[in-house]
Amino acid sequence: MKSRRLAGRDGIVYSTDPRHGMEEEKPEEAPRAPSEQRLRIRLETKHRGGKTVTVVDGFVGTDADLQELGRRLKNACGTGGSAKDGEVIIQGDHRERIRLWLTQNGYPAK
Repeated sequence: MKSRRLAGRDGIVYSTDPRHGMEEEKPEEAPRAPSEQRLRIRLETKHRGGKTVTVVDGFVGTDADLQELGRRLKNACGTGGSAKDGEVIIQGDHRERIRLWLTQNGYPAK
């Protein structure tokens, strides 16, 4: 019964805080040129059942651009992975191959 009464209010019932307001969505940042990106490459095994993955983080741009970068890196490495939350996750240890691909395509990478 309670859920029906609050369904149209998006969880906000009442606030006495004068600074309280609806959170505004952040606009996505404009895509940066590859030479302006500061990408970092690291190896991770935590919380992955002992599996090793290569993580490329620090990408600034739209989600579509991140997905495209992820697709290209996966093709370059010949393996699977995903791209979300500003990170590209590639299955396996492909640090050197990814660094080489990024520098050939104008991305400075560390």
